Amino acid sequence: MTVASMTGFARTQGSLGPWSYAWELKSVNAKGLDLRLRAPPNFDAVEIKARAAISARLARGSVFANLTARRAEEEGNVRVNRGALDRLLAALEGVPLPSNLGPATLDGLLAVRGVIEVVEPEDDEAQRTALESSVLNDLEKALVALLVSRREEGAALAGVLQERLARIGTLAAHADALPARQPEAVRERLAQQLLRLMESAEGLDPARLHQEAVLLAVKADIREELDRLEAHIASARKLLADGGPIGRRLDFLSQELGRETNTLCAKSNDATLTAIGLDLKIEVEQLREQVQNIE
Repeated sequence: MTVASMTGFARTQGSLGPWSYAWELKSVNAKGLDLRLRAPPNFDAVEIKARAAISARLARGSVFANLTARRAEEEGNVRVNRGALDRLLAALEGVPLPSNLGPATLDGLLAVRGVIEVVEPEDDEAQRTALESSVLNDLEKALVALLVSRREEGAALAGVLQERLARIGTLAAHADALPARQPEAVRERLAQQLLRLMESAEGLDPARLHQEAVLLAVKADIREELDRLEAHIASARKLLADGGPIGRRLDFLSQELGRETNTLCAKSNDATLTAIGLDLKIEVEQLREQVQNIE
């Protein structure tokens, strides 16, 4: 399976008989699947099936689906509304006419609204079924094009994420290899701090000071954070290799990477390690921003 983005666009168009129509699909990132579909009047059956088709193909994203349809202009059938005409004639029989007016003529009566009706052409059941089937077939084509668009961008995003993970791994390795983290350096730094403290404060218990120094050394150790960073990087790389709808799991891993990085910075008692920690925070934040676009 491949990695897919939630951003994409596709458009298809077709025609059948007097009808021409077009589908336009657009998707952007969202926490879940948010589908908004618009269709012309009298296309309710198509809308219901279209929603089911789109939901079956897409796992996440804010999807905007728009169907436009237009029937070619055809000459309608003209029909005389005999009921309306008869009622009009009956009403005129009892109306006295002034001397300067002549009797009603046929062309005048036919000009009255409602007497002449233009019956627009309508599709029979078979034509309507064929039209709906054609429209849904073109929706499938649009969905395929949308998926291709999302996967192409997903492939590019996967490459960017791999680069971010590589940088995070490199920074973590640099933090692990710092001379200031070597046991000898840690002991020397603590010894100097204890010596300064004992010289400036008389009456302190040396044994108690030694115990507190050991506790501080344990709390300042970032071995656990480095191991977790390595494990999270490996998990993220495996997700990218497996593909599929992995966006939520990648987002969780990016949060965990951020948590371990914050802890590393909080524990740091060395300027170089602090600088590496800040660089790690920047890389993790940029990673998480990119992850928001993964399905």
